[in-house]
Amino acid sequence: MIIADMHTHSAFSGDSEVPIETQLEKAIALGLKHYCLTEHEDLYYPETVDDSGNSINIFKLDLPDYLNKINKLKTAYKNKINILTGIELGLCERALPEYKKLINEHNFDFVIASVHLIDGFDPYYPEFWLYHDRKAAITRYFEIMLEMITKFTDFDALGHLDYIFRYIRDEAGNPTDGHYSYREYADLIDPILMKIIELDKALEINSAGYKYGLESPNPRSKVIKRYKKLGGKKITIGSDGHQPEHLAYDFDKCETLLKELEFDGYYIYENRKPIKINF
Repeated sequence: MIIADMHTHSAFSGDSEVPIETQLEKAIALGLKHYCLTEHEDLYYPETVDDSGNSINIFKLDLPDYLNKINKLKTAYKNKINILTGIELGLCERALPEYKKLINEHNFDFVIASVHLIDGFDPYYPEFWLYHDRKAAITRYFEIMLEMITKFTDFDALGHLDYIFRYIRDEAGNPTDGHYSYREYADLIDPILMKIIELDKALEINSAGYKYGLESPNPRSKVIKRYKKLGGKKITIGSDGHQPEHLAYDFDKCETLLKELEFDGYYIYENRKPIKINF
């Protein structure tokens, strides 16, 4: 059984209302031994208007409060579960200098680098697909990812490499099943895989792909297989869970898949150092 969930969220992220304690209790009940909180820090995410009419970035993390809360919980739960302090950085050009400063000033166990925006727009929202060509958006997404991890390298794992396929819509604006051909995008994906191998970073296996009804995690199995063939060794496993019922989501499927691809374990990170856990 996989005993570590390395990508989770709570009410400190703008897309969750669940207290950290609720998430921790569920993680303990599931038998997890290591639990990493990786709250969103997406600087320059498009602002929305709150109930008072103020423009806000829902993915701007209250970092002092977050870190203070985790430090207290590490003490309270020290005999129950290993709590790891993480962060998920939503990479975009304007934010990179601020992210470098943030990482230098704070002690994290684990840093996920993710791309959520395509030139300022999030493909999560259905209206994105009304104004963007499907193939062009996918191409641009992968181009941005490679550019970002070339310019910003102070991270530990690349999060949900094919995030865009969770939310993709067809030309009529209808949801699709997220299926795509690795071969069709190999010339875009392979340089990303080679870059994280060159940087000695981990590839995240994000089980939320199963939650969204896809046939595999993010990234899909052929991409993980290609990563291994290219020489990739480090894998982290995360549920991207924003609710208790989504923690460790379909981790049994992830374990089966990784064993089929001849991985003999996965990694957690403490103090930014990789620690291997064998199957």
